[in-house]
This record gives sequence, C-alpha cells and structure tokens, in this order.
Amino acid sequence: MKHFITILGTVTAALIQGCSEQGSTAPAESIPGIAHRAVALEFDPANFVATIDNPYFPLIPGTVFHYRSETSDGVETGEVEVTHATKQILGVTTTVVHDRVSLDGELTEDTFDWFAQDQQGNVWYFGEDSKEIEDGQVVSTEGSWQAGVNGAEPGIVMLAELKSGTSYRQELAPDVAEDMARVLGRKASVSVPYGDFEGCLHTLEWTPLEPGVREHKFYCPGVGLVLEVAPREGHGRNELIAITD
Repeated sequence: MKHFITILGTVTAALIQGCSEQGSTAPAESIPGIAHRAVALEFDPANFVATIDNPYFPLIPGTVFHYRSETSDGVETGEVEVTHATKQILGVTTTVVHDRVSLDGELTEDTFDWFAQDQQGNVWYFGEDSKEIEDGQVVSTEGSWQAGVNGAEPGIVMLAELKSGTSYRQELAPDVAEDMARVLGRKASVSVPYGDFEGCLHTLEWTPLEPGVREHKFYCPGVGLVLEVAPREGHGRNELIAITD
C-alpha cells in the first residue's frame, strides 16, 4: 500500500527570519504572512527500517528516559521506556514505547506509543494506547488512536530534514488527536539536570482541538527530548533528569 501523507511546509521568508531560538508563542496558522504549501511524504510499508536512529529522536530498545516537572498540583515524574516489543500497524513493524506519568508518586497516565523510521530518516508516529489513571483505576482512554483505524493516518514525530519554519502533522486522527509542530531553529542551548547541550532543535507544538494551548520542546543531538515548556499552562519546565538502560 502506497499513499502520500501531507505535511505543511512554510515558504514565507519573513516567517523564517522572524523565528528566534526563543520562539514565537503563536500557532503557525495565526501568524500574518504565512504561505503554506503542501509537502507530501510517501507512506510505503516497504520503505521502513528496523532501527530508529534519527539523531534528534533516537529510540534504542532498553533505554529509559526520566523526566521531572513541578506543577501547581505537585511534582510530576515521567518514565519513557523504549521497549523491545514491536507492533504491526499498516504492514510496518513499529517500536513500542511505554510512557508512564506519576504525580507525587501516584500513577496518573499509562501510555503505549508506536513509532517507526523510514529509510530517509523520518520518524513516523502510528498512534497510542493511552489511559488516564485515578486511584489506581482507568478513568479515561481519551486521545487513544491507531493509524488505519477510524480514518486515522500515520503522522510524523521527527523529520529527517529540519528547516526553520517547516510545520508538520504529528497526529492524524480526526477529532481525537491532531497535534502539529513547527521547527523554530536548531541552535538552541539547553541546560537541564541531565546536562548542558548546544545545537538543539527547538519546536513549537499545538493542536486545533485545544485552541491557545502551546508547548515548546527541545531535542538535542544523540539524546532526544530534553526539555518541554508550556508557559501558558502553568506546568513550567519538564526536564530530562536521567537516562538509564
């Protein structure tokens, strides 16, 4: 099966010049002067490889990323484990990533994500099985989706070619998960408990399902996601504190 997944690429020079390493807090579609063009990435199950080694999003099975943030509700911690498990979706062998979030030591979210990388180095997102937990019980599976089910299609979580100003769809599940991202630059300096980094990718993420909600993310070469900042959500900084295997 072959078809094309559309992402959004900005072609306005003024927008690219206006992006700083600090980034804009406005979603791409609201910034005056943006001209979008459709950019198609071919989805071909035969074009995928077994490993995910994109320098900004490496997923080595057995690796566990540990995150911590201080919120208005308490201390939130996250463990993102790249498992050895795989899942077949649309003819592609995806890597299963187990993401657990706890608030003051109590599990609040338990999610399995599915990723795969194509031969060009783009990392595709095939969906998630997400559970919200309260008092040890599942209270919601909102946001769960799988490519190929109910009209959902694979999205792109990390591009192989990262140009400032390029916007792309990360999730393509209508009315369920529609996250998007925009590249703001690749020269960010980031300091988190795990270490100090230079030359990091800076993206802005948003979803039309939650107008006004925006998040800045920083991915560093050879490591992956090291920092998330959601200034308007009151969550402060979600920082990488350790990597174990």
